Amino acid sequence: MYRFLLRPKWIGFHLLCVAVIVAMINLGFWQLRRLDEKRSFNERVRATANQPIAPFQEVVGSTGDDLTAIEYRRVEVTGRYLDREFEIVNVSQDGTSGHDQVLVMQLDDGTLLVVNRGFTAGASDFPSVPSGEVTLIGRIRRGQRAGTGQTADDGTQFLTEIRRVDLAALGAQFDQPLQPVYVDGLAEGGVEISGLDPIAFPALDEGPHLSYAIQWFIFTVAVAAGWVLAVRRSVTDQRERNGGGPPKRKKALIPEQYL
Repeated sequence: MYRFLLRPKWIGFHLLCVAVIVAMINLGFWQLRRLDEKRSFNERVRATANQPIAPFQEVVGSTGDDLTAIEYRRVEVTGRYLDREFEIVNVSQDGTSGHDQVLVMQLDDGTLLVVNRGFTAGASDFPSVPSGEVTLIGRIRRGQRAGTGQTADDGTQFLTEIRRVDLAALGAQFDQPLQPVYVDGLAEGGVEISGLDPIAFPALDEGPHLSYAIQWFIFTVAVAAGWVLAVRRSVTDQRERNGGGPPKRKKALIPEQYL
């Protein structure tokens, strides 16, 4: 009775259902892994961002190669801005398009520190750059790289407009070595940076990962249920065609009340 389920078209149907179910289960667990990663990220950022302000060289010098451990740490650093300005184009912050002002600060040891001073909406001009020695308070950030399908900044060319803070590309613009991290500016000389909005702090919510995972698991159950129903319906139809179903009552030619 069930041998028809082994026909080629049914085998293809079974394989398709199994493939879809396996794929959706994997997507559900992938979203759960993303949720765990997001929770770990939130916990790390909260712990790091809430630490007291510390000297930049002290924080960077004590971390070794693990730059992730100090990202978003508030630091204080003193130096002089070089006469070189970069503009991060096509930036969106809080739903508003604009651009970021990026400067380079020379520290006492001769190294250079890239500073993202902040964001300004639209095509507004950047504020003037302070001259002389500046004491900056900001958050440590790791350098950015172009993702898959994104255009990278060409450090071999003279850059004025950039797409992101790519320390490798920016480092090629100078003879002096760059620090391994950059800083999002918060204040200069003890006051907020005038004319610029601070770079947005990352949202520390859990995102849609849990709801997406639940949706994938619901889809999995729906496909499995549809698979079972399709098989049962076909088995029932096959049984009826083979005469194995319940006998159907034939309609009498003469109504019973006249017999």
